[in-house]
Amino acid sequence: MVKQPVAVDALTPLEAIAELERLAAEIAEHDRAYHEQDAPTISDAEYDALRLRNEAIEARFPDLVRSDSPSRRVGSGPSEKFGKVRHAVPMLSLSNGFSDEDAADFVGRVRRFLNLGEDEPVEVTAEPKIDGLSISLRYENRRLVQAATRGDGFEGENVTANVMVLRGVPKSLAADAPDLIEVRGEIYMSHKDFASLNEKQNQTGEKVFANPRNAAAGSLRQLDPSITAARPLKFFAYAWGEEHGLPADTQMGIIAAFAAWGLPTNPLMKLCRSVEELLAHYRLIESQRAELGYDIDGVVYKVNRLDWQQRLGFVSRSPRWGLAHKFSAEKATTVLEGIDIQVGRTGALTPVARLKPVTVGGVVVSNATLHNEDEIARKDIRIGDTVIVQRAGDVIPQVLGHVPEKRDPASVPYTFPTECPVCKSHAVREQRESGKLDVVRRCTGGLICSAQRVERLKHFASRNAFDIEGLGDKIIAEFYADELIQWPHDIFTLEARDKTSLKRLKNREGWGEASVAKLFDAIDQRRTIALDRFIFALGIRHVGETTARALARAYGSANMFREQMIAAADEQGDAWRELNAIDGIGEIVAEAVVQFFAEPHNRDAVDELLKHVSVTALEARSTTSPVAGKTVVFTGALERMTREEAKAMAERLGAKVSGSVSKKTDLLVAGPGAGSKLKDAEKYGVEVIDENAWFERVGAS
Repeated sequence: MVKQPVAVDALTPLEAIAELERLAAEIAEHDRAYHEQDAPTISDAEYDALRLRNEAIEARFPDLVRSDSPSRRVGSGPSEKFGKVRHAVPMLSLSNGFSDEDAADFVGRVRRFLNLGEDEPVEVTAEPKIDGLSISLRYENRRLVQAATRGDGFEGENVTANVMVLRGVPKSLAADAPDLIEVRGEIYMSHKDFASLNEKQNQTGEKVFANPRNAAAGSLRQLDPSITAARPLKFFAYAWGEEHGLPADTQMGIIAAFAAWGLPTNPLMKLCRSVEELLAHYRLIESQRAELGYDIDGVVYKVNRLDWQQRLGFVSRSPRWGLAHKFSAEKATTVLEGIDIQVGRTGALTPVARLKPVTVGGVVVSNATLHNEDEIARKDIRIGDTVIVQRAGDVIPQVLGHVPEKRDPASVPYTFPTECPVCKSHAVREQRESGKLDVVRRCTGGLICSAQRVERLKHFASRNAFDIEGLGDKIIAEFYADELIQWPHDIFTLEARDKTSLKRLKNREGWGEASVAKLFDAIDQRRTIALDRFIFALGIRHVGETTARALARAYGSANMFREQMIAAADEQGDAWRELNAIDGIGEIVAEAVVQFFAEPHNRDAVDELLKHVSVTALEARSTTSPVAGKTVVFTGALERMTREEAKAMAERLGAKVSGSVSKKTDLLVAGPGAGSKLKDAEKYGVEVIDENAWFERVGAS
């Protein structure tokens, strides 16, 4: 029998922290392989299994959600081959569901968030989830002027020239379309066209694609638009971004208008009025899956009313009003040829299964995570075993266990290393307050461990941090080995040092004057950076993109952030209390940030970096609302909206939401039953209003 991983409800908070860190790193690697290189290294089933576990842990421990969590991230950064497009409205992805219960829970969450009665119908649209490449088409005066991929959700690739040659994408819309609208949908390739393309590729000795999704992505990302034009790509429209006036007030109505304007839409989209109808349509689409002629991997549910979508809003990476209900997982067996140990920037030792390549659902899988040493022991995974590999979604695979009858009798249990494979320092599992050992074993070498230093530098220059083109993982490793870059600030002194060096970069193998000039230019372009990216780039444990944004909104400047984190070392002081009061910042994250700045070498690294870069304040989500930039606290019972909706509304209007009242609080919204926070407001002279006054204040009464 295949042993299951430790149940989420059995994890301690400290075990959950380690598990979330491991999942974030592993999923990020697979995202890069899938979205940037169109070459996934694991199966869809395994990938979704990892994401599902990550989301389950986050649901149980909401205070432990990392800023670099997969649940806060969309895809990967845009390719360096194309120009970049900043999305006016982020292209976020949907949360995943894998069971009937997940679909029912989705509708239940909508009801609870909106405080709806059980007898009030919740209309939800259901449509096939196309397995292709997400695209945003910008129409101005009803003519197509720009096309961009999703990228990381905030910035994508400019593929306008390629999309302009596609016959399946309308270049103009009907006369009743608005003056400006971004139509979003999926570029895909049919099974028939995929087979014909691969036959031609094979005949000419060119690359054969693994599946239609890879073929579509590879075709759209050609530097020569004539190659894209020769590829049989199709398009379905299903969403929108920036717009100047929508033609309807429901999801169903908008899609009907799309079709009337000449945009291709999916005929299987249906309006459902109950969970039972949703599941019935899900099963109908699943039963027709093999006959559709194109790949789908689930059914997408969206709340139909747009005013409800507006109220529901987003939770970082995903809208609360949508869910992707995935189809069942696919499995295969293969041989575990080895177990490699990777050392991350925080010293975590992560075991990676090296597999004999196997195709699962059309994707070749050669690697999979093994999570940690406890996971290996629970599943009794041994080198040489025949293992079961599951593919349950879009990208990453999971090793479920071994096949006992195929095990070599001479095999021995795997022994997890107790020293770092890179620096040979002890690798230990920390004793937690609960008395249990941390599930992750970490190298104790710190910054003497070259793997940790290199990984931190890679993180610093990565897409969602400083995003320095041309300074990828391979170059970082080479420059570190040659002692050209040891600390982040070394990146910004590289050009000056190169001018006086006897070993100029232009004389390195694979480099020349043009490539060196391009690198220096890319570095110069990043001498100004937003505060949230700056904080994220520091590589502080437990601080991902979402947490970095929360910190950036709370402190406003790099100097203020640095000063307050140093001051927060006093756990009895105001700085510590204010840090913990930031919405989304728990004690574990607060301790990690304070500990980072407690280390003299970290403070020195930040100070040196600030000599070479300019850090700008994070743009408010709204700069025109009466509460933009204000710090707001909600307390007591709210009657017109749930607490969760109130927080989401305030943040959407550009306010900072805090969990406690301090002298920096601007506004306390107090409902019936308000207690100690009212007294604190009186103490600090904070303005207090009730819920009705809040709606009047923000113009939503």
